Amino acid sequence: MAQQHFLHQRPIQNPFTNPFSSSPLSYSSISNRPISLLSRNGLLLLLALLVILGVFLPWAGSPLFPFPNRTSSSSSSSQSKWRDYSLAQAVKFTAKNGTVIVCIVSYPYLPFLNNWLISVSRQKHQDQVLVIAEDYATLYKVNEKWPGHAVLIPPALDSQTAHKFGSQGFFNFTSRRPQHLLHIVELGYNVMYNDVDMVWLQDPFQYLEGSHDAYFMDDMTAIKPLNHSHDLPPPGKKGRPYICSCMIFLRPTNGAKLLMKKWIEELKDQPWSKAKKANDQPGFNWALLKTAHQVDLYLLPQAAFPTGGLYFKNATWVKETKGKHVIIHNNYIVGFEKKIKRFRDFGLWLVDDHAQESPLGKLQ
Repeated sequence: MAQQHFLHQRPIQNPFTNPFSSSPLSYSSISNRPISLLSRNGLLLLLALLVILGVFLPWAGSPLFPFPNRTSSSSSSSQSKWRDYSLAQAVKFTAKNGTVIVCIVSYPYLPFLNNWLISVSRQKHQDQVLVIAEDYATLYKVNEKWPGHAVLIPPALDSQTAHKFGSQGFFNFTSRRPQHLLHIVELGYNVMYNDVDMVWLQDPFQYLEGSHDAYFMDDMTAIKPLNHSHDLPPPGKKGRPYICSCMIFLRPTNGAKLLMKKWIEELKDQPWSKAKKANDQPGFNWALLKTAHQVDLYLLPQAAFPTGGLYFKNATWVKETKGKHVIIHNNYIVGFEKKIKRFRDFGLWLVDDHAQESPLGKLQ
């Protein structure tokens, strides 16, 4: 004969009082004798408990609920983890074959980051990307979507002022760039830096010929011959070259370290002021000029790495060099909306229809 299973261990809880109270039921209709789970009273008790759980569990995420929510605790723990995430740890995680691709981003630039990432993903290099976040909102958003691919080097900057070209916030934002790059090469890694208002059309690594210390692209619109020299161009009217600091590749050599240290010195000597609204690029050009006799420098081919002032404004040249373009920089124009419109006009604003190709997916 099958043996019935009874509840013997503890007194039955009152389903109509606080579900976390341990006081026993006092209704006379329920006696102290064991109650079968299959009996009418047992089934009523189970039903009442299910109702109670259905009412109270949804409140577990509310601040009024007296117990911590696992999700909130997990989120807080995750944010604490990324606050303690170091540049050395992040580079070790993202680098492939000793090389890491770095961009530096504040929160207003997230749409551009996503657009750039789609183009990088199409060349199968997205796993090497490390986002250096300049504010905690960017740090948490990127790592929420793509864990381990964002790091913040304190202090965090004001994300709402850092993106305004010509502002002190923009200078503070860009002037930290050589320090980050120096740290990475001192750790022993190759590093490619990109601004995120760029789009990859081909794999740029095939153009990093030889074993030079530093590679960079011209920022001038004057058309060069296809077989132009790869030496540092001569100084312009201001006494320095016009090289873009938007795309730099460095090897972990003494020459690359010297260049970054000189760039840092130049930025300290030419700080931002209301009269002279400096940015990082003149300092980079002075550093190139002053270390050219000590550093092995390499100017990338113009047809592959054109400045925005050439690519977006000289349709004849673009047609003549079709198939040779590798990275397009959306410079020589100021303003988010203007940059986005120009990218759209040239079929380079990819996030509208291809957000799923980015490691971040569609950003809300």
